[in-house]
Amino acid sequence: MASSDPNKRPRPGPWPPAPESAAMPPTTWAKKTGFRPKFSGETNASDSGQIGIQQQSTRRRESDPNLDLEAGRVRTRQEKVNGETTGEKDKPPVRKRRDSDGGSGGGVAKSTNGQAVGTTATAEPAAAATTAAAAQQPARRVSRNEEVVDVLPQIVDDDGFMSRHSHMKYELRDTPGLVPIGLYGFQHYLSILGSLILIPLVIVPAMGGNYEDTSNVVSTVLLMSGVTTLLHTSFGSRLPLIQGPSFVYLAPALAIINSPEFLALKGNKFKHIMKELQGALIISSAFQAILGYSGLMSVLLRLINPVVVAPTVAAVGLSFYSYGFPQIGTCLEIGAVQILLVIFFSLYLRKISVLGHRVFLIYAVPLGLAITWAVAFLLTAVGVYSYKGCDVNAPVSHIISDHCRENIPKMKHCRVDALHALGSAPWFRFPYPLQWGMPVFHWKMALVMCVVSIISSVDSVGSYHASSLLVASRPPTPGVLSRGIGLEGLCSLLAGLWGTGTGSATLTENVHTIAVTKMGSRRAIELGACVLIVLSLIGKVGGFIASIPDVIVAGLLCFMWTMLTALGLSNLRYSEAGSSRNIIIVGLSLFLSLSIPAYFQQYGITPKSNLQVPSYFQPYVVASHGPIRTNFGGLNYILNTLLSLHMVIAFLVAVILDNTVPGSRQERGVYVWSDPETAKREPAVAKDYGLPFRVGKLFRWVKWVGL
Repeated sequence: MASSDPNKRPRPGPWPPAPESAAMPPTTWAKKTGFRPKFSGETNASDSGQIGIQQQSTRRRESDPNLDLEAGRVRTRQEKVNGETTGEKDKPPVRKRRDSDGGSGGGVAKSTNGQAVGTTATAEPAAAATTAAAAQQPARRVSRNEEVVDVLPQIVDDDGFMSRHSHMKYELRDTPGLVPIGLYGFQHYLSILGSLILIPLVIVPAMGGNYEDTSNVVSTVLLMSGVTTLLHTSFGSRLPLIQGPSFVYLAPALAIINSPEFLALKGNKFKHIMKELQGALIISSAFQAILGYSGLMSVLLRLINPVVVAPTVAAVGLSFYSYGFPQIGTCLEIGAVQILLVIFFSLYLRKISVLGHRVFLIYAVPLGLAITWAVAFLLTAVGVYSYKGCDVNAPVSHIISDHCRENIPKMKHCRVDALHALGSAPWFRFPYPLQWGMPVFHWKMALVMCVVSIISSVDSVGSYHASSLLVASRPPTPGVLSRGIGLEGLCSLLAGLWGTGTGSATLTENVHTIAVTKMGSRRAIELGACVLIVLSLIGKVGGFIASIPDVIVAGLLCFMWTMLTALGLSNLRYSEAGSSRNIIIVGLSLFLSLSIPAYFQQYGITPKSNLQVPSYFQPYVVASHGPIRTNFGGLNYILNTLLSLHMVIAFLVAVILDNTVPGSRQERGVYVWSDPETAKREPAVAKDYGLPFRVGKLFRWVKWVGL
């Protein structure tokens, strides 16, 4: 056995050395048996999606002088054992763009005896030996030619490979050609189709609108999505993120639609309520623009971490449970088929590739929509949902026959009246600002939307961070993030002027789409946005979408809200997901986000209450019967409405607990943003996030919204 004195070089043995009959290393049996030692009793960070660092112990991990949490990476050094240098030869720093493999080894470090040690299954003896050897090393600065391991959170694809850029087909600034860009752009927008068109199909009927109103709002949404996406990829964060109607704005929009003053309106109240929504959106979007462009977002950014983003975004998806299956139950033979098809495509057939594309995983929503829609259309055409003497368009008060009263709901929810919807839509129509009339401003509704715009900004922060790790050279700087939030405010202002019914924001589903399609080219997103603008001018497109039955819309929304909840919780992979601190914070945030709003929504409702809204909209009429009843009606409206929104409660609980309960930066998973001075010196970062057409030079004095 060699001497432990590092200054004494041992005598070389025979060559080649005889194989040792040593016992199987702990890492081997640990990998085979699945044994994971937990020295601190809690899961380490590598278990939550990050490239692991060699873990000697919990205490050493947090006090490691080579661990640079601010820069988001750890510097490894070559160690000498028995007077010999172990590990590979000196390597240049890992580059950040296409030749980077994201730490290609899946987070495997080299132990002091030259054997590979897995980060998730490091045995205690090996860790102790490493610690002892490292303790004999004098502290020194890392030279430029030593290996730098990138430990920013990575994405693991379905095949189990962990990498940062190597699995992407096209990155942020790639321009492979017009045909590939067109195909991938079409694929990207088609895979996210549900998020673009489903919100108008919910809010317009709730406002009392008809097929023509729904068609016009859908066309307006397509136009605004195309325009705002072009603005965002050019003058916002410049990441390949589609802008559109966000689910964050859906719950407050439904709360405003079901306000007590609107429930008493008779006839077509669509335009009146739409003007109220426009006024609230215009004020809240101006507030969000000020929040971003003033630099206040950079201050608020210190409070927003993965433990805050995860339950907040998850609560957005969970808040619509009362709308999902109750609506599907109105036509179970269509709604259940819709859900089963989407689940079958996205899970059981997700690994089937056609011409190198995972068609069923990428197009699960549009494929399920097309098949179910076609089935419903055929059933309607053959007369399955036609009942003699029953008119689906007749008012309920005019229906006398019990036979018709029983079957009218099935006719309304199951029938596909495509001919009626297409007939009411013109061939060409240009959506124009203030098309519904002059907006109406009420301060109580505007304040509700201002709070919701903060939640939307929190959602966008998580999307910016996750997408930048996939497609960009580095995460954006706080200034670039503030610039993106400010532009989202301006985009919501445009949406309010045109009248889409909801604000414009970064769609959370972008991150999943980029990871699945492996397409992160900014040019493909911009070309797809131009196609959306052209489609918005064709009125028949909006009419065709407006003919989707309510039950199919509910089935698709169940899947979309499920994805939204899962994507929100996936932000925990940037923190120590197994930490008891984080588990309690996230659990409390989610539970209270369901329980507290339930108290407000059920307060004052008795079995004899005769509410004028369907059962799935009853959670949004809380303003008329909430527990807060002061002498100020406007204050009652604001507090009862806000405290009945699940995402608001989740955000308040998470942001307070995460910023007051002690925890290390690594445990909390604090988001790592690029340093502005470092970003200015790196040409790749400047090209990724710099403003085009020399616009950045005109606003160089605005330090807080630039690189």
